[in-house]
Formats: sequence, structure tokens, C-alpha cells
Amino acid sequence: MTTRLPSVLILYNVPGVAFRESDAGVLAEVAAVEAALTRLGGAHRTAGAVGLADVPGILAAAPEEVVFNLVECFPGRPADANDIPVLARAFGKGCTGSGAPCLAVALDKWQTKALLRAADLPTAAGLLVPVGQGIPARGFPKGPVIVKPLASDASEGIDAASVIARPGAALRKAVKRIHDLFRQPALIEAFVGQRELNVSVLERGGRAEVLPIAEIDFSAFDATRPRIVGYEAKWLAESFEYRNTPRILPARLPARVAGRVRSLALATWQALGCMDYARVDFRLTETLEPVVLEVNPNPDISSDAGFAEALTAAGITFDEFVEAVVTSAAARREDKGSEPAPSLSRGALSRKAPDPLAAQGKRRASAAAKCEDLDIRDSIKGDREPIMAAARSTGFFRDDEIVIATEVLDEALAKGTNGHYRSFTALAGGRPVGWVCHGPTPCTLGTFDIYWVLVGADARGRGIGKALMHHAENDIRRRGGRLAIIETNGRAFYEPTRQFYLHAGYHEAARVADFYAPGDDKIVYAKRL
Repeated sequence: MTTRLPSVLILYNVPGVAFRESDAGVLAEVAAVEAALTRLGGAHRTAGAVGLADVPGILAAAPEEVVFNLVECFPGRPADANDIPVLARAFGKGCTGSGAPCLAVALDKWQTKALLRAADLPTAAGLLVPVGQGIPARGFPKGPVIVKPLASDASEGIDAASVIARPGAALRKAVKRIHDLFRQPALIEAFVGQRELNVSVLERGGRAEVLPIAEIDFSAFDATRPRIVGYEAKWLAESFEYRNTPRILPARLPARVAGRVRSLALATWQALGCMDYARVDFRLTETLEPVVLEVNPNPDISSDAGFAEALTAAGITFDEFVEAVVTSAAARREDKGSEPAPSLSRGALSRKAPDPLAAQGKRRASAAAKCEDLDIRDSIKGDREPIMAAARSTGFFRDDEIVIATEVLDEALAKGTNGHYRSFTALAGGRPVGWVCHGPTPCTLGTFDIYWVLVGADARGRGIGKALMHHAENDIRRRGGRLAIIETNGRAFYEPTRQFYLHAGYHEAARVADFYAPGDDKIVYAKRL
């Protein structure tokens, strides 16, 4: 090596018991990274965390410069693993792999689908069934479906019984199983084709490259077995599925199809803001059209996993891979700038939660230019559908939130300047592309809430969100306002949104712990006008 490798703390989650096979798989990853760092001559040690509460103490006592992040899931709290990059950064350490916003989106299969749709990337049709609710009668995908937990990795909760030919008792049973076992919404997704591809992506020197495409060989499966890579196929070594799902690497695909898959893999990587390494899984339709199945920004990197095999097929040693990602993490530590994030973000899940603006990472901020044809005016009735279309285009509002936003806008339109809400529309080229809504806080003197701020997916990065905020603040001043309040979510996923408010001159004025859910705080930002 020509340069010194930074010291590395290999941080992993201590395996639980619910899905002990998949949880224990992280230990094989730890062993592989340890072996590589030993061969590279880099100083390193390992530390296991039972839960997120363990991590600050581990990091505070760690002298290492870089965290090699192998925390995949904490038992019962899978979303907590998404916060590791933020904590590592807070303790002044580089962190391998993707950032918190990317991890959060990828864990939530519904958000991933929404982001892919907004980016015009192909994904299977689906619908979400929240815990305690029945299967909707409308919006059901055509043909056979597969039922999955919303936010679980490693094919947990997926087996032959997850694939359902038609609506009925079997489907209701599959949904109930997800609700009961995971206490998560169930995703009912159209079951696409009979072929599955794994595409590994590696970033070296700031450039993402697609490694040789792998296909899962289902040729041993008869008509009674759905061609899926379920939990048995990944983790139960004695099962038929495990023994009969080898990889074909490289996949035997027509050049046109292979080129399309590689292009979509890179576009998906960029849409989610992945870093260092990731795997994008595809299904192929009967006409060989690729459909994005899942994005895994922290794939299994143990020595016998698909990512390691893809490295070998590309002529890249595992040591070179480890050195590349550690070096990249160290460079980000020195850079101190913002990291890539999904191209779309969202705000806190409440009536008063502003729609988050696009991730304001350093690369986007430097490239953003003022929108020369921007105009902001009072909202009119003709803006209603474009504004709601812009809200839906972000992909991160639930249907009930869209209903609330519509009610707020309708009240603002109906009552005009005599009403509680003041509503403004941003137009670019004469077309509505953004919306801001504010109103006086009841029982206060001169305090105003900014309820909603949103910019359509196709108008991001042009300074429109900032212009809307300034317009709302100026209007509040004209109405005698002295203080503007914004509420948002405290989870790591919302870091870009919170950074936007901080850059706009707001400061954290209050925090309500566990407001939205256990471990899910509400943060109140304030700005004196």
C-alpha cells in the first residue's frame, strides 16, 4: 500500500433469536472484514451492540478513525440500525456504506417503491395493508402477488406461502401472519416473472461501477414451488431451496437486456443516494423487461455471499474492496460535508409536518441555480390539482396525509385572506410546482406555524423551496408576526430536512421524546422574524 490505512472499528449487531440464522450471518461478515484488514495490515478491532443505546458509549470510547458498519438490524427495532452513520459522524468518525437517509428509504419497501416511481424507474405494482386493517378492495395488483413485511431484510417473513395466486383466505392469512409476527404493515406486491437477478454495485474513487450480473438458477423448482429467494433459500442450509438456488454468474442475458439492467442499477443507486457498495435485485417479466425488486445498501458481504462472488467475477479481490470502502469513508470524514441522500425526502408524519424539501447535500447545493422564471402568488382554485399532484410526486405522503393537505388547501382557497390559512403557490414557467401554507398559532401573540412546504419532484434543486420559505416569512412579517414555528421528525432519516431549516435560520427550540412513536421524537424549530 502507498498510504496508511485508517484505523477501523468493525461495528456489528449482536445476533438476536427471532431469526437466528439471518442474524448470525453478520458474524460471517465480521470474520471476512477482520481477515481482510489483517492481510492489509490495518489496525482494527470489533465491537458488538445489542441495541442502539449501546452505540454512543462504544463510539465515545473508540479511538478508531473509521467505523466499518455491519449493523444490519437490532431485534424488534430494525429502523434503529439506520442511525449508525449519523452517530459515527457525530463522534467524528468516517462510516462505511450508505448514509442514514438511504438506509431508511431502502428499509421501507413502500418508500422505495414511491421513490423509484417518482424517478421513472420500473417497480412492481403493490398496496400496503397497515396493522389492524383489512385488505382494500380497490387498487389490488392483477395476477399473482407476494406478501412481504414492510421493513425487514434478509427475506425474513418470505417463503412459499407468501406467494398467492388470487385474493381469498390464503391472502388474508398471509397478511395476518405479517401483522402478527412483525407488527408491521404488509406489502402486497405483484409477483413479476420467473427470473431473478442480483446486481452488485461498487464505488471506487467516487465512481460507481456495476459488477457482473448474477441470476438465480431456479431450474430445479417444479411448478409447485414459487421461484423466489425466500428465507429458506438464504439461510436454512438443509432446505431444498437453499441447495437448489445457485447463482449463474455472469447471467446469460441478451446484450440489450444486460445493458438495460446495468443502466437501471446505476439509476437506482443514484436515486437512493447509495455509497460505497450496494445490491439491486431485479425480476424479469416474460418479455425480459427488468423490474426493480429491492435495493439493499448493506448487502451480505461474507465470503460465500453473492457480493463477494461478484467481486471475484469482476477481478476485484475482497481485500481491494475493503480497502476501497474504508478509504472512501475516511475521505468523507475529512471532507466534513453533507453526504448523498435519496433524491426525494419527506417530513414528519403529522398535520403540521412540512413536506421536506430535496436533500440539500453539498453536491446538489453547489449545482442548484436560482429559478429565473419563478413566480409566487396566492393560491387559486386552479392550483388545487397541480399542488396535490406535486405532493403525490414526492412519493412520501400517505393517503391520509394527502387528504389532510387537501383539506388545508381547500379551507385556504374557500376563505382567502379572511381565513386561518395563508396559501401560496410557486410557479415555474407558469406551471404550479410548489406550495407553502402558514397560519397564526392559536392563543399566541405574533407566533405563526408554517404547516406545509412542498416542491414537486420534477422541480427540485432550483431554489424553489428556499424561495417559498422566504415568501412565507415575509408574509408573516406583514401580518405582524414575530416568530415562525416548524415541527418535524427527529429520526436520522430527516437529517437533510432539518439541515434545510437550520440553513434557513431556524434553531431547535424544543424536542418531545417518543412523540410519533417510541424513539421517534418531534422537534420544534423556531425563527425570530
